[in-house]
Amino acid sequence: MAKMVLLAEYVSLNGVDLSDSTRKAEVSVEVEDKDVTTYASLGWKELLGGLKSGELALEFLQDVAATKIDSIMWPLLGQVVPFEVRLSNATVGTSNPKYTGSILINGWNPIEGSVGDEASVSVSYPTSGAVTRATA
Repeated sequence: MAKMVLLAEYVSLNGVDLSDSTRKAEVSVEVEDKDVTTYASLGWKELLGGLKSGELALEFLQDVAATKIDSIMWPLLGQVVPFEVRLSNATVGTSNPKYTGSILINGWNPIEGSVGDEASVSVSYPTSGAVTRATA
């Protein structure tokens, strides 16, 4: 199995490449488990997969200039927008799949940090609908 260091992740929200403002991106998906255990299970729990959900967690370096991250994210508050994340900004392929879907921009933290900290913003957005993985 190949090892890799994340050096140039690609992050796009609402069709805008935000890679130059992003320092961390995490896509996670899960399936809720539904207990379908009966007496016939002989004391063993039986589970089925239920609803799927996902989340996109991001950390941005804050910039409040006219065309930078704060002015891009603020108008999106309350909207469902498309996202795309890749391990590398290289072309999508079998060794660089893209993960896409839509997220609800349900919050924004324009000011965050303590004395001496870099100005950064950490957010986590729930997916709305399917998250897909593609290699083409």
